[in-house]
Amino acid sequence: MTRTDAPPRTRLRRRAAAAILPVLSPLAKALGYRLLRIRDRGGLGIEDGAIPYGTSVFDDDVPGVANLDPALLDALRRAAADAAADRVAFTVNSGWRTPDYQRRLRREAVARYGSEEAAARWVSTPETSPHVNGAAVDLGPAAAQAWLDARGAAYGLCRIYGNEPWHYELRPEAAVTGPPPLHPTPADDPRHRPLGT
Repeated sequence: MTRTDAPPRTRLRRRAAAAILPVLSPLAKALGYRLLRIRDRGGLGIEDGAIPYGTSVFDDDVPGVANLDPALLDALRRAAADAAADRVAFTVNSGWRTPDYQRRLRREAVARYGSEEAAARWVSTPETSPHVNGAAVDLGPAAAQAWLDARGAAYGLCRIYGNEPWHYELRPEAAVTGPPPLHPTPADDPRHRPLGT
């Protein structure tokens, strides 16, 4: 039986579904993805810094974006607007986070990598993470990262870690001096070491 040979009742259902889908799809995307992403963080919500799928640097209703340092957010938005002319879109994967959210990420990293020392190569503590004070953002996709690697210094947007091509922080002096040398990992960043070490 081909599609055109389907009983009239089935054809009506297909037509109704086809008519409703364009209306429901944006709603499902707006609500469904946000809910799924928030549930994935095991109880941490958007108010803690969980970022809904597809969030842009222009999404002021998302605390993980809205709570970024204003100078960082301004630089991101200027860069994103210019990147759009090159058909490159910035997606925020992570931005501002609460200390509880950062603590959870650290615990998950310790469980995944087997030790505090190994986890420190990927996830900072709440006391040292620039995400907790809104001074860092993790961006994708790869095209946005490549665009920023080539042009981000002009906006003061710089990669900081060699092992994290998604992690950017504001370094306004980079517009004049160029980006700072990369730290191999967050564990190699002096800002992340306890005082006196």
